Amino acid sequence: MTIRAISGLAALADAADAFLIDQFGTIHDGETPYPGAIETLRTLRAAGKRVILLSNSGRRASNNIHRLAAMGITADCFDASLCSGEVAWQVLRAAPPAYLRRRCRVLLFARDPALDILEGFDIAPVETAEEADLVMIAGSEADRHGYDALWSRMAPAAARGVPAICTNPDRLMLAGGRLHPGAGALAEAYQAAGGTVRWFGKPHADVYDAALALLPGVPHARIFGVGDSLEHDIAGAVAAGCRGLLVRTGIIDGLDDAAVRVEMRRFSTLPDAVAPRFAF
Repeated sequence: MTIRAISGLAALADAADAFLIDQFGTIHDGETPYPGAIETLRTLRAAGKRVILLSNSGRRASNNIHRLAAMGITADCFDASLCSGEVAWQVLRAAPPAYLRRRCRVLLFARDPALDILEGFDIAPVETAEEADLVMIAGSEADRHGYDALWSRMAPAAARGVPAICTNPDRLMLAGGRLHPGAGALAEAYQAAGGTVRWFGKPHADVYDAALALLPGVPHARIFGVGDSLEHDIAGAVAAGCRGLLVRTGIIDGLDDAAVRVEMRRFSTLPDAVAPRFAF
């Protein structure tokens, strides 16, 4: 298994017209941009490359753009910012499932209490699984409350057959310098317990369909998905017919070559190249 090792994205300049770039773990740590990340985004655009920020953020696009701007990742750094929460909202508004065509009681799991991903629907937030008509899994607070506490709140809804929507499929999240179970891990457990889950975000097709629609005329083979997750960023890009650049930050920071190869086999996906970090 030989993967091309590169020092930065300049090595891909002749092979790429556009980049689908992950956010958390790739260009920032959730609070601060990684060194050189902002300059790299601007350099790519100055070189004529299209830059789409593609995130598994479970919130709407406006919230995501506001958070990026607060970190100094402003509108001149990218051509578009697309997140799984926004794609979910667009898809659900276009074809609402039966439970969203009427008053719907929603049990939300997220990093904050906002329900902008269900804006425009007739919803009522509830606090217990026994009250819920829908479980919305938009984020994880496992670092704050522990996975077991979150699952105990959610499990009775799965047992009742309450449908769930997951707008952040990440099974791992980095918080406080440590890895914790992400929203995707909760959604996986919900599904394993007999609940039904509708998934939005990388590596699923809806988010790539939306991203590629922003790049009309660009051959998929000249689009690189860039990120720190083989399971999401690389596998999703490859499945969409694009190419992949794995950066060794975020959730794979500290893994040696052998451990990275294990992850490649685990998720049956190979990036076209691997770089130590997001840099030009």
